[in-house]
Amino acid sequence: MASKLGPIPEPSSPAVSRSMKGNRGRDTKPELELRHLLREAGYPGYRLHWKKVPGHPDIAYPGRKVAIFVNGCFWHRCPHCQPAEPKSHSEFWRKKFELNQERDARKTQELEEAGWTVLTVWECQLRDRPQETLVRIAEQLRCG
Repeated sequence: MASKLGPIPEPSSPAVSRSMKGNRGRDTKPELELRHLLREAGYPGYRLHWKKVPGHPDIAYPGRKVAIFVNGCFWHRCPHCQPAEPKSHSEFWRKKFELNQERDARKTQELEEAGWTVLTVWECQLRDRPQETLVRIAEQLRCG
C-alpha cells in the first residue's frame, strides 16, 4: 500500500500491528477526558469535530469562537514530553510526523485568520496536570 509518504512499511511484529490498528482519529481517551472535565466545570455546549470551520477542531465553542485540538504526544510530536522516535523505518516516520505538524500549523492559521482562538491540549498535559490545563482553557472560554 502507498501513501503521500511512499510505501507504508510493514509492522515489525503482530503486537505493533495491533497497537497501530487500535489508534483512532476521534473519541480518543484524552479527548473523552477533556470533554468530561469541561462538562464537570460547567462548560457544556461544545461541538465535536465541527465541520463548519477550517480544520474541524476536536472541540469547538462556536459562540465564543474557541477551537480546541487534543493532540496525542506521539503523533503530533509534543514539545513538552518529547516522545521517542521509532527505531525502525525512521525516514518514513520522520516524514509522517513532519506532515502532521505542517497540517496542525495550517489548521491553526486558518482558524486564527477566521477570528478564532485556538488552543492545543497535549495528551501529557491532561495526564499530568488536568486541573491546570482546565484552568487555561476556562480562561479563554470566559474571554471568548
